[in-house]
Amino acid sequence: MRKAAALAVVVSAATLLSACGGGGGSLLNRDRPDEMAVTRAAPLVVPPDFSLTPPNPGAPRPQDSETGRQALDALFGGPSARSGVETDTLNRAGTAAASIRSTVGDPGTQTVAKGQMVRDILAAPEGDGQAASASIPG
Repeated sequence: MRKAAALAVVVSAATLLSACGGGGGSLLNRDRPDEMAVTRAAPLVVPPDFSLTPPNPGAPRPQDSETGRQALDALFGGPSARSGVETDTLNRAGTAAASIRSTVGDPGTQTVAKGQMVRDILAAPEGDGQAASASIPG
């Protein structure tokens, strides 16, 4: 039993080590980049414009102001002039009440009467539909 286990270990090790070889020692003969052919970057140079003023202490940085507005401008190109139709539609619509969000979210608010069929569909019990039945109104 010991010989079989030792043989299995030796065969496993040989199999694992054979996967590392690339055939004929290609690991040592592969092409490598020439480290002398690498060019160096130009040295940093102080810009010739010395008229820049240092920022005021405590003042907000210009790139940090209104990041949301900057993102919208980058995506959509900034605000554009409204057409006459759009301006007329907005003028006819008027302004919304300040409490519109809380009024619309109120469960007691009846916004639009869609009819009895829509109410029946919305009031249908939850479930997998096994007990559901269909009827054609006559």
